[in-house]
Amino acid sequence: MAETVEELTVTYEDGGIETVKELDKKVLTKGAWATVMYRYQDWNRAKEEYGPDKYTIRRYQKQNGEYKQKSKFNISSKDQAKAIIEALEDWIKLD
Repeated sequence: MAETVEELTVTYEDGGIETVKELDKKVLTKGAWATVMYRYQDWNRAKEEYGPDKYTIRRYQKQNGEYKQKSKFNISSKDQAKAIIEALEDWIKLD
């Protein structure tokens, strides 16, 4: 497990194949609780290619010097991401 926020990743390898490829990451908060947003792609074994971009927001808690994932929210498509962005922009305008 990761000791620093910078070491956190969603990259995953199985049988020598990177089945989850991290494309980008944005650290939203640091500290005892960290929030990180990732852009990634899943490997499609049948097509032998990576699928469309996906997004996930993960919350980690630091315990005994290591970050452990506590929750996650997956954004499964660009359309869903756009809808979230629009909702947040509407709410921010109210401030």
